[in-house]
Amino acid sequence: MKKKTGLAGLALSGLWFVVPLALAQTDAPVSAAPATLGEAKAVQEAAPSSLLDSALFYQLLVGEMTLQDGEPAAGFALMLDAARKTGDAQLYQRATDIALQSRSGDAALQSARAWKQDQPTSREANRYVLQILVALNRIADTVEPLQTEIRLAPDVERPAVLAAVPRVYARVGDKKQASTVVEEALADYLGAPATAGAAWTAVGRMRLAAGDTKGALAAARRGQAAAPRAEGPALVALELMDPKMPEAEGVVRGYFEGNPKALPEIRMGYARALLDAQRYAEASAQLQIVTRDKPDMPEGWLVLGSLQLQDNQLAQAQSSLERYVGLAQQQTSEGERNRGLAQAYLSLSQLAEKRKDYAAAESWLAKIDNPSDLALAQTRRASILASQGKLDEGRQLIRKLPERNASEARVKLNAEVSLLREFKQYQLAHDVLAQALVKAPDETELLYDQAMMAEKLGKLDEMESLLRKVIQLKPDYHHAYNALGYSLADRSVRLPEARDLIRKALEFAPSDPFIGDSLGWVEFRMGNNAEAVRIFEAAYKAKPDAEIAAHFGEVLWAMGQRDRAIAIWKEGRLLNPENETLLETLKRLRVKL
Repeated sequence: MKKKTGLAGLALSGLWFVVPLALAQTDAPVSAAPATLGEAKAVQEAAPSSLLDSALFYQLLVGEMTLQDGEPAAGFALMLDAARKTGDAQLYQRATDIALQSRSGDAALQSARAWKQDQPTSREANRYVLQILVALNRIADTVEPLQTEIRLAPDVERPAVLAAVPRVYARVGDKKQASTVVEEALADYLGAPATAGAAWTAVGRMRLAAGDTKGALAAARRGQAAAPRAEGPALVALELMDPKMPEAEGVVRGYFEGNPKALPEIRMGYARALLDAQRYAEASAQLQIVTRDKPDMPEGWLVLGSLQLQDNQLAQAQSSLERYVGLAQQQTSEGERNRGLAQAYLSLSQLAEKRKDYAAAESWLAKIDNPSDLALAQTRRASILASQGKLDEGRQLIRKLPERNASEARVKLNAEVSLLREFKQYQLAHDVLAQALVKAPDETELLYDQAMMAEKLGKLDEMESLLRKVIQLKPDYHHAYNALGYSLADRSVRLPEARDLIRKALEFAPSDPFIGDSLGWVEFRMGNNAEAVRIFEAAYKAKPDAEIAAHFGEVLWAMGQRDRAIAIWKEGRLLNPENETLLETLKRLRVKL
């Protein structure tokens, strides 16, 4: 049996509307009320500008009581009737909220529309109508309320309102319909100078959500043409940046050109996109600008330091990473700060290890206290031990890491194989991978790693067999095409096939400088020296690397450009004095730098 709630139980909890409502004044006194209404009457008497007539006061009270009795339909009807009688916005909102809380979408829409009809200039009423229609998936009906929302916004707020439009439709299932509706609603704003940039940005985001990447790019271009220094079009283009859509980068770069107020955050995003495309030199140039223009931005120093470490620029990396550590407390997100600091500490430890300062390396690792990063710290400790001739102890550190799930097991395996490869223990790495492949014989990453170990051991037939299996299992795995093509080219066998394999790899990763290096090498082996030089020029510019320098220099040496070859090799030695390919090249050609 449903429990009834008496008036005394209500107190003032259900009478939130008594004080704030500006209702029609009346001289009619509130009828004598039982003692349980004493508190409500006292509130009413304390607010003479908000007097209620007795009938309406009672109607509202009953409406709230029926709600607490679990009868939302009756409470909604009473509240909506009171709203219509008074024209009060808070009562309309209360009625609409009652319907929403009882999951009655149609009733909520009825109330919101009545509110909007009664108060046609109310943005709040219109927003309720718009949001309820979206929630009910009546997307085609949202054109008018969306237009009204934009029209009612003050001129100064309108660009921000336009920018927020895609969020309104973020959870809609039919993204294409939503995109069409938004374009229809925004038609009047796409050509107006004050709003075109923001409007085309909204259209671009809607098209992007609908999977129309070409349409999104066209919108970003139109938006930038209308507002060259607006951030929105550049952000849309940044999301579209991909080797298969190079035009998007033009919009991003266009935002920076002649724009002294370009946001460092957008440049930071551009740098990350360049890193993803393995265009390291260009990414480094962008990061230099970020850290110059906004030196108090922690992320810029962290990414720059990591890139400098990768390029063996140890002094610069040390400075950048320590700068990040000093600024890290500015990061508002604790999770982001902890992840960044762990990455910085690991990198600083690696720097110290390279200098054989093992005590400093350990001191940096000791600063990591986030459990999710302890595995990385332990792996770094294993490398420090191996650097001191204690490889077995290092392997034991890795093997003692927890293995509570498949993901943790893979982390341990990768860490051990990486350690063995770093210290040239190729047979041991091959054996570890062989054991793992017994459990997962079709795991492409394991097969590829095993192929690389087979190549190091001179087991070339095994390497080719493993790489062809990888290609069969995962036809878009570009690393396998590149590795096999490079191996054939390096041995000067089946050169046309080698070139075809490398070109296939480039189809999947056209901006990868290391695949470019492989293509340059096969062209050199085939006697196409001029083409090889052209390819190496581009690859080395995109990624100054010791191995690319070794190959590039050999081509120049063979063409008689010996001074330039030596200059390239010297640069490569500065980048990585221990690179095996560079050392072997210099030894074979009997060159002393």
